[in-house]
Amino acid sequence: MEPRQCSMESMVDLFDNFFAGKRVIITGHTGFKGSWLALWLHELGAKVIGISKNPYTSKDNFVLTGIGEKISADERADIRNGKEMTALFQKHNPEIVFHLAAQPIVRTSYEQPVETYETNVMGTINCMEAIRATESVKVGVMITTDKCYENKEQSTGYKETDPMGGYDPYSSSKGAAEIAISSWRRSFMNPNDYQNHGKSIASARAGNVIGGGDWAKDRIMPDCIRALENGEAIRIRSPKAIRPWQHVLEPLSGYMLLAKRMWENPTKYCEGWNFGPETDSVATVWDVAKEIINDYGKGELIDASNPEAPHEANMLMLDITKAKQRLGWKPKMNLRQSVGLAVDWYKRYSETDVYKLSVEQIEQYITNGQE
Repeated sequence: MEPRQCSMESMVDLFDNFFAGKRVIITGHTGFKGSWLALWLHELGAKVIGISKNPYTSKDNFVLTGIGEKISADERADIRNGKEMTALFQKHNPEIVFHLAAQPIVRTSYEQPVETYETNVMGTINCMEAIRATESVKVGVMITTDKCYENKEQSTGYKETDPMGGYDPYSSSKGAAEIAISSWRRSFMNPNDYQNHGKSIASARAGNVIGGGDWAKDRIMPDCIRALENGEAIRIRSPKAIRPWQHVLEPLSGYMLLAKRMWENPTKYCEGWNFGPETDSVATVWDVAKEIINDYGKGELIDASNPEAPHEANMLMLDITKAKQRLGWKPKMNLRQSVGLAVDWYKRYSETDVYKLSVEQIEQYITNGQE
């Protein structure tokens, strides 16, 4: 483990020094969201332990920032192996757990439905069992997705009390994971019995995240950047699909605030939470791609929609009233700012220190967001 190269001591700490010295496990820390969370928590002084499979590409934010060499432990493991998960938890004795490891792509779930369920449902259960077996854990934030809801293509945002569901294997696996989280919380880590188990478990559902260092397939930002870097036209599969777009740092700030609130009041916040954008950042895939082109300075869009393609939802929005009112959380950036910050990372990553670039972007998010 290296000492921190950059310090956020001169910046606003949104969490009042809460994470300094805390032992935190992140599952899926080599992934897009996980790597940003690991970096942010490391800068806040947390003792971060990552558990994950290998990163997706050599250009991922995890690789280019070198965050794996800076955190307290960088473990390689498969969350489908419950015994290994429990052993790693008990080896590192975390106080807080953020569970992000998943198979996160809708189209991949059609190709690998069983693996998707094994990872997203049993992997989540294995993580909860590891939490249950590890005395040191006080808080567990289990990350799912906005697609966990039974999507009726409605024009209003889904609330935390709406039913779980999902058409495709990915979405339904996340709905199933939410049901499992609720069951494990009620059965084994019930708030009414907190004095006996000492654990607070919540789930968090975010919208479509964008940001630097994401190279996954079938996501709008990496698809656009790959085409732009190769001098190719950008092919848009679902130009009319409407999604709640947000920069990756938005939900991460929500996850961390939720963990802090759960630590301070363990029986008050152990439930499901939405972390999405304001309604003015709900837009079509085509409009987001146009914004990316404008910020990048070049590019061409092609409508590549295919009526024979596997089903994907056309409209999906989240209601974030609960997080605003009860957690005091709200988005800091609109769609234009979110896309601009993400594109800035991709325009600069090949010619700069990516760790410093990513810390700089966290600073921008904290200080330059909407009032």
